[in-house]
Amino acid sequence: MLLTRVITALCLLLLILPILFLGPPPVLAGLMAVIVALAGWEFGRLIGLRRFWPYVYGLACVIAMITWHDLPGRHAMLWLLQAAVVCWGIAVMLLSCGVRKPSPLISVVVGVIGLIILPAFGHATLLLRDLGIGVLLSVAVLVWAADIGAYFVGKAIGRRKLAPTISPGKSWEGALGGWACALVVALVLATTQVFAPTWFSRVAQHSGLVSVVLVATLLVVASVVGDLFESLLKRQVGKKDSSRLLPGHGGVLDRIDALIPVFPLAALIAYYL
Repeated sequence: MLLTRVITALCLLLLILPILFLGPPPVLAGLMAVIVALAGWEFGRLIGLRRFWPYVYGLACVIAMITWHDLPGRHAMLWLLQAAVVCWGIAVMLLSCGVRKPSPLISVVVGVIGLIILPAFGHATLLLRDLGIGVLLSVAVLVWAADIGAYFVGKAIGRRKLAPTISPGKSWEGALGGWACALVVALVLATTQVFAPTWFSRVAQHSGLVSVVLVATLLVVASVVGDLFESLLKRQVGKKDSSRLLPGHGGVLDRIDALIPVFPLAALIAYYL
């Protein structure tokens, strides 16, 4: 299993990293369209769609992504990012209800949420990349640092369950450990100017280190919400992974669940800065 995970990860890195660093915008946009389509297909399966309907849903996510790009008016992308933040607020409300059999109304609501948050994630990735590869990767590194810190701290001293019915493996101690780890990364990037410009160096230059702490904390919270929301959808349909597209890793959503709320929020904050 470990060898399979490593091989899959290496293949993904060899495919994605050259496009992120060297690919022209249309190539990166094409990559994001593929990722959104695959994530949309998995999302459709998690909200209970059957037969060919998950494929239709994945296609609808890509069409929504293209439509937002082609809308007239320079504020269209801002509206998409704002709508994504609102959708994640609704997701928090659904998380507070815990695991339950979804009603038709809830399934429709979640379906609409997916048609907003997945295209928003795709466009936010493109917007952050336009600000510089360091800006995009620094936001991703924050999420990965929080995830790694939460895993090891949770394994070592985790006692109090964060969301026992949704994700029994997560603990409050792990979440705090992940936050502390992410905060160290954010402050190092903000104060040392390593790989500058990064997202955190931009925030520090504009608003100071206190703002770095506040927005980094906000992004860590958003990453936890994204992770828990996907776990909620999987538990409600009795699935362990979103799919088996990535051997050893599960599905695309399993890899990007924490990034989906974080990238639009980071892009929105960058817009206001």
